[in-house]
Amino acid sequence: MSLHWRIMGSTVFVVVLTVLTSVAVGYYATQARLDVFVDQIGDDEAVQLARNLSREYTAAGGWETVNGTLTEAGYIYDGVSTNERHGESEGGGESSEPFHQERIRVVITGVDGLVVKDNLSNLLPGTAASNLDGRRETVFDLTADEPVGYVYVDVNREFLSNESHGFLNTLLYITLIGGALTTGVAILLAAWLSKRITAPVTALTEATQGIAQGDTTHLPVTSSDELGKMSAAFNRMASDLETQRELRRRLINDVSHELNTPLSVIQLEAQGLSDGLQTAESASDHIVQEVGRLRGLVTDLNSLAETDYGEMRLTLERSSILELLAAEVRRWRPQSQDLQIEISLQTAEQLPDVDLDRMRMSQALGNVISNALRSTESGGNIAINAVMEGADALAITIVDDGIGIDAADLPHVFDRFYRTDQSRSRTIEGTGLGLAITRAIVEAHGGTIDVASDGLGEGATVIFRLPLGNPV
Repeated sequence: MSLHWRIMGSTVFVVVLTVLTSVAVGYYATQARLDVFVDQIGDDEAVQLARNLSREYTAAGGWETVNGTLTEAGYIYDGVSTNERHGESEGGGESSEPFHQERIRVVITGVDGLVVKDNLSNLLPGTAASNLDGRRETVFDLTADEPVGYVYVDVNREFLSNESHGFLNTLLYITLIGGALTTGVAILLAAWLSKRITAPVTALTEATQGIAQGDTTHLPVTSSDELGKMSAAFNRMASDLETQRELRRRLINDVSHELNTPLSVIQLEAQGLSDGLQTAESASDHIVQEVGRLRGLVTDLNSLAETDYGEMRLTLERSSILELLAAEVRRWRPQSQDLQIEISLQTAEQLPDVDLDRMRMSQALGNVISNALRSTESGGNIAINAVMEGADALAITIVDDGIGIDAADLPHVFDRFYRTDQSRSRTIEGTGLGLAITRAIVEAHGGTIDVASDGLGEGATVIFRLPLGNPV
């Protein structure tokens, strides 16, 4: 069963169950309260009838006027309809007639238990009456102030059944109609709600299948609730996947180029050596140089794999940041001199020692300095500086005045395999892995790295921020 029908069925089931429960509870609660109400009315009628009978018995000195008293109260059914008596009472003043319109049995007995009057003639006068139901009230001789008999009202319980049954049936009918209307509205709302919930899920399923087939699909974001957030998250994932696909294509091109160039050189040098066109010393120098380029590419790929699988391990030791930066300047000065680029260390203040992995941090600094050398023209400058930022952080900046970075490229410079169009157009060597590896090393030390540039031709600034405490 689909999610749409499960949601709709569950909602309708809960609504129907709630409606039925409400109907049942309302019906039986109303019945209980109505029973109490009707009983109260019956008790009041029995008390009033007993008072009237007491007055008439005292005035007549016996039961001779009992029929008149019952007729006045509306309990003698001699062919005159209740409606007719109702009309007479409306024209003749206040009426003592009760609101019932059905035959209510009333039995009057003496204190000896013999029947005086049965308004429905089920018991003949003078017969013994036993086990009479209904509401019993005592009839008194008011002169002697002593009981002379009893009156039983609603002996067969007609009043309760007739008055309450019709009301409860009407209530049940109205409640069921309301429940049916509520259920109908619930079905429509459940259909709308389930469609609203399942439509994004269905679209997500289809879009996922499209991505699996290589098609980039984005979902419409029509709300800000959980479903809208799900669609937005999927769109971000799809964009990231497309970016990774593009970077992977660039990687293939870059790695192919990086591999093809040294391999071609090695092949030509070996062929020249074989044909006697090249001296062994010259060929070996070129071959060793190209093998070094290949080894550098493999090293970058291995470093990247370590960051992917969380296998980067740091060997921390207390180190002087000034000594580390001075060593990096000495390491890269020969290459900078060959390129006629001035590289300098401008830190003058004393800095505290930092816990770091010297080899890894040297690798990170080397990646940035190497990028700066490749992107700076002859006669350019590269400045390295380190200063305190507050009391618990150290900032290392590497500033060059090279080709700069376009604003559109800045958010992607740390993406793996990413290379700017300028670096490609200038045939600058590199695979786009250096800054990705550098960020992983800096973050492993608990620090952060940022790149800033004012635009093309304005140079670039790379900032390492390292905590003075142990990395988290």
